[in-house]
Amino acid sequence: MTKALGKDSTCSIARSLEVLGDSWTLLIVREAVVARATRFQEFRDALGVAPNILTKRLTMLVEQGLMERRTYREPGERAREEYILTESGRDLSLIIAALASWGRNHRPRPDGTSPLFALEDSGTVARLAFVTSDGAAVPPHALTARRTEDAVLDDTTDATPRRR
Repeated sequence: MTKALGKDSTCSIARSLEVLGDSWTLLIVREAVVARATRFQEFRDALGVAPNILTKRLTMLVEQGLMERRTYREPGERAREEYILTESGRDLSLIIAALASWGRNHRPRPDGTSPLFALEDSGTVARLAFVTSDGAAVPPHALTARRTEDAVLDDTTDATPRRR
């Protein structure tokens, strides 16, 4: 399913979209993150997606390392598969939160819903933000972005270019 996107297919955004660029894929991840869905029928019921499309997307998510397939068996039933987010898949909660925030702000609907992200143990609500290395929140309009080699970036949580 992966495909090279655009002239600069080495760009991290293009590499991400090779896996996540399909709306069904992101909606499956949304259900796994927000509703904690793990079973084929849970995804099918929540999304109304055709079984062949769901099977294809779940298989791709497993192949790409975002989910792992585990066998389970309900008493008296045949063995079935469930799909559990891996660490890589759980990291997509940031993308789900960003999409939710953008949709809430720029595509509002009176009957709309959005996920609320909170700490599991305390219920303290967390919000999505750009944050400097000293912890200061920065509004998106105050930022500039530029292409930087992955090898130059310190790590995925602090994109401050390293001085050579």
